[in-house]
Amino acid sequence: MKIGIMQPYFLPYIGYYQLIKAVDKFIIYDDVSFIKQGWINRNRILTNGKTSYITINLSGASSFKKINEIEINFNKRKILKTIHQNYYKSPFFESIYPLIEMIIEHEENNLAKFVINSLFKTCNFLDIQTELIISSQLGIGTEVSGYERVLKICKFLTATHYFNAIGGKELYSKEIFKENRIELKFLKTNEIFYNQFNDQFVPCLSIIDLMMFNSKERVQELLTEYELV
Repeated sequence: MKIGIMQPYFLPYIGYYQLIKAVDKFIIYDDVSFIKQGWINRNRILTNGKTSYITINLSGASSFKKINEIEINFNKRKILKTIHQNYYKSPFFESIYPLIEMIIEHEENNLAKFVINSLFKTCNFLDIQTELIISSQLGIGTEVSGYERVLKICKFLTATHYFNAIGGKELYSKEIFKENRIELKFLKTNEIFYNQFNDQFVPCLSIIDLMMFNSKERVQELLTEYELV
């Protein structure tokens, strides 16, 4: 049993979806502390050949609150207008914009639920079959944190492998996981390039950008462009 665990990110870059696809069960960490200036409520898109942010504005956001304790408060039509203006000339706009519209217009005021819905909708569109599980619904307490809670979840789900994003190399020890009979691997996305209006390529943007410039079939191929280290 291979599992992955990540906080809910708002329409993240392809590496996040590669991690989901690479495991049997993917746990969305909604009951951990909110991180300001992270990727939970914002991501990057392309604007005139450069990066810009689309952001879910929040009410009372604090690092002392859990992600599932925060409410959203933003102009959904404004974000949709921004995406429309910057991508309406992209080759796959007609097939992708309705999906983005459905995601942004979702009637939910809770940050975690809103972002989790976007992950479910995108995975469904890309035919990613991995089971998505919300951590607060597992019934596992939050008395421990960090790698100890990850190990607790792994054992609860009888995991044999735990896959983490490449950035986790600074946080988790393969030896500690090995001592608990779990193999730890880090997913490293290969270099990915595609045409963006014939401008200089800007990498690691939201999945929105990738889907606007590539067919669904090509995106599905790119989901396998990674290595486990």
